[in-house]
Amino acid sequence: MKQLVLVFIGGGFGSIARYVLSKYFNSEVTGIPYGTFMANVLGSVLIGIILGFAAKNETLNSSQTLLLATGFCGGFTTFSTFAYENHMFLKSGDFMNFFLYTIGSFILGFAAVFLGMFLVRLA
Repeated sequence: MKQLVLVFIGGGFGSIARYVLSKYFNSEVTGIPYGTFMANVLGSVLIGIILGFAAKNETLNSSQTLLLATGFCGGFTTFSTFAYENHMFLKSGDFMNFFLYTIGSFILGFAAVFLGMFLVRLA
């Protein structure tokens, strides 16, 4: 039961953080979801750092990892919103932004996880 509460609390804070980024950075003028993009890339860096610390000399315990990685990062990042926003690009015929957003999200997301893990090794 404790694990569920930790994930719930972390997920709530992560979702609020994603909402704030989306509210202030998603562009209603161009329709480009900068906030979602930022949340997914930042969340990827964070999960790389968090799981890197968890693996490195067991710096984080399982409860902290659940709260931060599963909870916060799980609530902060969003694949469903990413998929919906891509659907909207395709529906409107905006193939260039669809391509840039999709490829950029995958490449920068993966690179961000590796960057986070790399930064932990330097610490």
